[in-house]
Amino acid sequence: MRDIQSSQDSRNIDIDKVGIKNLRYPIFLSDKAHKCQHTIAQIDMFVNLPHNFRGTHMSRFVEILSRFHREIAIHNIGTILKTMKQELNAESAHIEMEFPYFIEKKAPVSGAVGLMEYRCKFVGNLTNKVQLILGVAVPITTLCPCSKEMSHKSAHNQRGEIRVDVQFKGFLWIEDLIELIEGCASSPVYSLLKREDEKYVTEHAYENPVFVEDVVRNVALILESNPNIAWYRVETESYESIHNHDAYASLEKKISEF
Repeated sequence: MRDIQSSQDSRNIDIDKVGIKNLRYPIFLSDKAHKCQHTIAQIDMFVNLPHNFRGTHMSRFVEILSRFHREIAIHNIGTILKTMKQELNAESAHIEMEFPYFIEKKAPVSGAVGLMEYRCKFVGNLTNKVQLILGVAVPITTLCPCSKEMSHKSAHNQRGEIRVDVQFKGFLWIEDLIELIEGCASSPVYSLLKREDEKYVTEHAYENPVFVEDVVRNVALILESNPNIAWYRVETESYESIHNHDAYASLEKKISEF
């Protein structure tokens, strides 16, 4: 049959990214506590398309993933990108994997253990060399410094989220990155708390009021002190409890050559 996708195109327009989105696929991850964790990722895969081709071969993206079966992990993202680039005759390749990651987390006083879910992602790019980004979204509590200063009895607090993307050298545990970030807010969030834990968390947050500006700066200092991190982007969003809007801050910095 005639291959319409590979036919010539006369419009002379290159396409930056063409491929597939929102494919759910099993992957496995290195787990600090249990060695390995299986999860389901939502995967996007793209290559560039030169101006002279009408389309790419969409089925090849899925075929490439299928060759790795359940052995898709961060250590072979580079191999997947190189395969995409070669088999689709592309100059660049891009892959994104977003997935839930679960960590057993102890309550601060009782030690009760519950599973916390964190939204994570791997982003891989290949043109001349492979570049990998690890991203985590960490739920937090923020307590407003202004509210604490003005009020004699209490202060408004709310849940929020810190989103961090990093380029790193060597190896970086997801658990370690999350632990670093959680300490930069008024309080971490837990999945299981007893009465004594709730008392501790509430009082701890009250003693550590932060603006979103404070949070991103705290995270920046922590990341810049880690010699394995070459670049980072941090965002903090506070889902305000007494305002009809959310509070937001972000910053991005290249620390060293990757």
